[in-house]
Amino acid sequence: MVGRLSRFLSLGLVALLLVAAVVGCSKKEARYPADFARYQRIDHAVESLTKAYMKKDADAFHSLLLPNARADKIESGANKDFATFKDITLELAIERIVIDGDQIDVFVHWHGLWKPEQGDTEQRERGHGMLRWIGVQSILLAGFDGDIPFGISSRHKEPAAAPSPLAR
Repeated sequence: MVGRLSRFLSLGLVALLLVAAVVGCSKKEARYPADFARYQRIDHAVESLTKAYMKKDADAFHSLLLPNARADKIESGANKDFATFKDITLELAIERIVIDGDQIDVFVHWHGLWKPEQGDTEQRERGHGMLRWIGVQSILLAGFDGDIPFGISSRHKEPAAAPSPLAR
């Protein structure tokens, strides 16, 4: 009798779990489809910026920038890199996205390899930064904070000669 009762309870438990699995695992629609579409546009904008930079496509790079002083600084740094380096390889990975209205802060980490035109040694760099984008439907880069890869050619100037001990 106890064996039948335990078998009945275990079968009932299995049946209950199967029903819960079927009901609980049904396909769900996205809860916030507009937000999901916006995240996809942001991801696409970051990817397009990276590809334009690696291809040294100044027009495509410029088309992703909002016309302002901060974005102009990014563009001038990228243009110097385009003139200085023969090959640019860059991996830009999104760590976090913070959206406040139409302002979007994309926190990234990156690493890259820059090969100069002449026979100089290649540069390997890495860093973390924040790209500030603006927009809902059309996403444009408005500024940055932290360490970003655009303008690597301006970072490493020839080291200044050490001051002479006699020049006091």
